[in-house]
Amino acid sequence: MGEVPETHTGWTFLTNHARVLAAIAENQNTRIRDIAARCRLTERAVQKIISDLEQDGYLTHTRQGRTNEYRIEPGTILRHPADAGLSVAGLLSLLEQHDSERDARPPSPGTEPARERNPRAGH
Repeated sequence: MGEVPETHTGWTFLTNHARVLAAIAENQNTRIRDIAARCRLTERAVQKIISDLEQDGYLTHTRQGRTNEYRIEPGTILRHPADAGLSVAGLLSLLEQHDSERDARPPSPGTEPARERNPRAGH
């Protein structure tokens, strides 16, 4: 079985359910293993979240050979009363816009990718 993701302490702005839904929105044929890695969750946690989302009508899946194809129900309204009227499609649109803006920004100082070592340099 895969590694246990590094834990996070404290609170976050996005729930794990929102993170899983966003991962599925990006690739409807994604594997639970890949969702878990992206969201830094265990596969078991992702399975439970997918089950929750399906049970409440936010998500359905069909079996395509050995894989699942997920379908998000975009018109479904978010559950919290403070989010009344905001649909899943609206939330996913905001998250997609955020990801696009993040990907377009230059890296922050100190977050540059590690440089590859030159194998001929003898290191």
